[in-house]
Amino acid sequence: MNKRTVLMSMCIAASLAVGAQTKDGGISSQMLQQIQKSQPAAAINKAIFNAIASNNIEDIAKNHANLGEFDTHFSVETPKQSIHNQKSSGRCWMFSGLNTLRSMFALRDEQKRIVEFSHDYLFFWDQLEKSNLMLQGVIDCANKPIDDPRVQFFFKQPIGDGGTFCGVADLVEKYGLVPMSAQPETFSSENTRSMGKLLSSKLREFGLELRTMVSQKKSASAIKARKTEMLGTVYHILTLTLGEPVKEFTYTFRDKDGKAVGENKTYTPLSFYKETIGSPINGTFIMAMNDPRRPYYKTYEVELDRHTYDGHNWKYINLPVEDIAKMAIASLKDGRKMYSSYDVGKQLDRKRGFLDTENFDYASLLGTTFGMNKADRISTFDSGSTHAMTLTAVDLDAQGNPLKWKVENSWGTDSGQQGYYIMTNRWFNEYMFRLVVDKKYVPENILKLEQQKPIMVVPEDPLFADDND
Repeated sequence: MNKRTVLMSMCIAASLAVGAQTKDGGISSQMLQQIQKSQPAAAINKAIFNAIASNNIEDIAKNHANLGEFDTHFSVETPKQSIHNQKSSGRCWMFSGLNTLRSMFALRDEQKRIVEFSHDYLFFWDQLEKSNLMLQGVIDCANKPIDDPRVQFFFKQPIGDGGTFCGVADLVEKYGLVPMSAQPETFSSENTRSMGKLLSSKLREFGLELRTMVSQKKSASAIKARKTEMLGTVYHILTLTLGEPVKEFTYTFRDKDGKAVGENKTYTPLSFYKETIGSPINGTFIMAMNDPRRPYYKTYEVELDRHTYDGHNWKYINLPVEDIAKMAIASLKDGRKMYSSYDVGKQLDRKRGFLDTENFDYASLLGTTFGMNKADRISTFDSGSTHAMTLTAVDLDAQGNPLKWKVENSWGTDSGQQGYYIMTNRWFNEYMFRLVVDKKYVPENILKLEQQKPIMVVPEDPLFADDND
């Protein structure tokens, strides 16, 4: 059979295949003809194809009118601190949380000492606690079938490296803090994928075993003892990948110039937490959320969205973005940085460190529109909170309205504006989701909302993925 005959046979087969799909809802030959006839025939489309075929869409879609210099002045700005790098990990929530804690220490410390907290240390306990949360969750749901949505919730993602500020608060109060010099990063803390895959596989295996023990009517004490053994295995894996967590260390505080302040002292993680933070974090803040799908001025709680089994679920007050902005401005004016989270991948000019709704004109390039509003984007999984950054500054107009915002990121000093990112207020309104703010900056009418019985929402909701970019 020659080449021409083969090609003709293939074309006929393809035509018959399309024509054979007669079930309503499929692409019929008539529908395909309509689709093909609707395609624009202008020569410009060939030019656009040639451009896109050889280039990144983002490079072609850049809005040239928005590429000029932008104002980097901020009328309200908190003191700068060193920029960290989460590397190839999803620990943005931890970096932003610890950034906030060290800025709190700097504000209240009269000796002007500087501290850098260890991410590796806290990540060790985060992974152990999440392992226990998964195993105990499997035990609690063991009488449900394996395909039950709640059972599948635990097995689908037994453990992850993402999270929220609630996890930071629970973990540091339980396990304390250590300086970065006492427990530095390891390859696996900065590159979490391989470790996470292995732990997930082991936890799924353990989970099946625990379900079997429950089905066999084993005693609660026997199940607890076996779970403890399993966590011993997890602990061992973590010591090999992240290192044994520090129990005691000596440390000398230093100022911004590196000069020693005070004597060399011996600390435990909890005594170092008391020295730097001084008091519990839980109960001092609210989590504000902007979710236009749901009624505002209501309190919600996300089921099972926590880092420790005995910790706090993520509870938030749903507020209009204007109310959130007012609280953020009050905090920044008092020198207080805040944990905040965004859909940072939308309209991000990574090279310039600039976030604006007009950075890229995909619509003109592709000859269509992208017309969903914020609520639509959330409902359809098109947008949601993906990345935590530390809110550090705001620029206000003469009437006190925000023009732009600045965040301290955790992608290193080579990223953005030497580690900082600037966002216009219109971008902030569309892609900001979470803000953790001290209660002293929250109006009384909003504080009262926290006393409501929260409306429970499921963790599978489109908006409630962890911050992990």
